[in-house]
Amino acid sequence: MPDPLSLSALKEGGKAALARALARIEKAPDDSDVIDLLSDAYAAPRGLVAGVTGPPGVGKSTLVNTLIHGWRERGRTVGCIAVDPSSRRSGGALLGDRTRLSTDPEDQGVFVRSMAARDRLGGLAGLTVSAMVLMRALYDVVLIETVGVGQSETDVVGVADTVILCIQPGSGDSLQYMKAGIAEIPHIVVVTKADMGAAAERARADVAGALSLAEAAADWEVPVLMLSAAGRLGTEELIDAVEAHGAYLRQRGDISRIRKEQAAQWLTEAVRERYGRDGIRRAGYLGLDGADSPFRRLAEVSRRLSQQ
Repeated sequence: MPDPLSLSALKEGGKAALARALARIEKAPDDSDVIDLLSDAYAAPRGLVAGVTGPPGVGKSTLVNTLIHGWRERGRTVGCIAVDPSSRRSGGALLGDRTRLSTDPEDQGVFVRSMAARDRLGGLAGLTVSAMVLMRALYDVVLIETVGVGQSETDVVGVADTVILCIQPGSGDSLQYMKAGIAEIPHIVVVTKADMGAAAERARADVAGALSLAEAAADWEVPVLMLSAAGRLGTEELIDAVEAHGAYLRQRGDISRIRKEQAAQWLTEAVRERYGRDGIRRAGYLGLDGADSPFRRLAEVSRRLSQQ
């Protein structure tokens, strides 16, 4: 019988086993069996990770819901992390995945987890990276929907292979993103509510103009897609674009490098969060060499710093 907190057990146990594992990770992130599980998952990435970002009210949840159904129709398994704003009273998520995402609870090919952002300004929750690494080892696609807090919503770059930026017609978002430099972040831009006609076309032109001022990433040309999630308009094109960007990263050999850089960034932030700037100084080198796991490295650094 496999260890209940192992990748093989999670693959056999389905959604219930994954929910228990995530609860354990949140409760006891420093336990050795948790670190072993996350390290095994980190070493066995299976799926592509797509982050969906953009301001509140732009339609991110509707879009994510449509993407889940679109990928399931293609036979892909999907894990979803929906990061919610937090209740000031309880610290828990104000919204819940069940209020926004309509998925079949009997479908073992879909897993949705809501997380509270709490006091994090970057649009992500503290458990996001651990949950993403675990889901990435179990599902074909992992979707991360961020809180939607405007300019600070750039942390998604540190967890996703492909960043999808949502723009709403008539909101002036494109000018705001030009000012904030956020136009350099997305790999795909989506103009939501494309059924608004002329306003959507103007938004698409504005975004294209903003992107033309941003520094291009190698030879990947950021597509600007028109989408109406309610009517499934443009959904297939968006899924194709996400998969094309994943293929582009793999063809160039970039995906492993990017993920290692993200893991090193997470390690540095985790040490800073626990021990402050002085901890960063005392820790010394925080890079990852070879097949190093960021979770094991954090445990090693924590032991060393606690003994100093």
